[in-house]
Amino acid sequence: MPETTYTAFTHDGHLVTAPLPDLLRALKQHHDTHGTPTVIFDDYSGRHVDFDVSGTLEDVLARHEAAPDTPTRATATTREVTLLPRHWAWLDAQPSGASAALRRLVDEDRRRRPDALNVTRAIEAARHVMTALAGNEAHFEDALRALYARDGQHFTTLVASWPPHLSDYVLRLARPALAPTPKERP
Repeated sequence: MPETTYTAFTHDGHLVTAPLPDLLRALKQHHDTHGTPTVIFDDYSGRHVDFDVSGTLEDVLARHEAAPDTPTRATATTREVTLLPRHWAWLDAQPSGASAALRRLVDEDRRRRPDALNVTRAIEAARHVMTALAGNEAHFEDALRALYARDGQHFTTLVASWPPHLSDYVLRLARPALAPTPKERP
């Protein structure tokens, strides 16, 4: 996975898109200079995030350095899975056990369909940002429908009337999920 970047907006528009340390420096400078609020999104997921920028720049960097944005090792998570009896019977018959069989099935599907995960992630990331920032923009609902339909040309046309910082950002997030527009095709 590439390094996670974040995008921050102020009431004036786009402030910065950067990896976490650079983002924190820009946020701290903006906070100390202007004191106006910012809205920050994780560019990978499109989810809204907040960072505490109180104290000195060194305090801010140290506080967020303790919680890195990407894990350094794999961790196992326990969750409940609901399956039909025939599925449990099949899993119970696997020589390596149910958990190993499920991990193998997931990994095989991810290898077989690598783009499916990226498309879903791109759609959800763009939807999160659109819902947070563009709910009152013209053609919002039609743009969401075009996004889910993966209609790049229609989506691009619909968001074109939005403020440039917003339309540029949602287009960038949605790009992996959208069919190319005619001028983008090879």
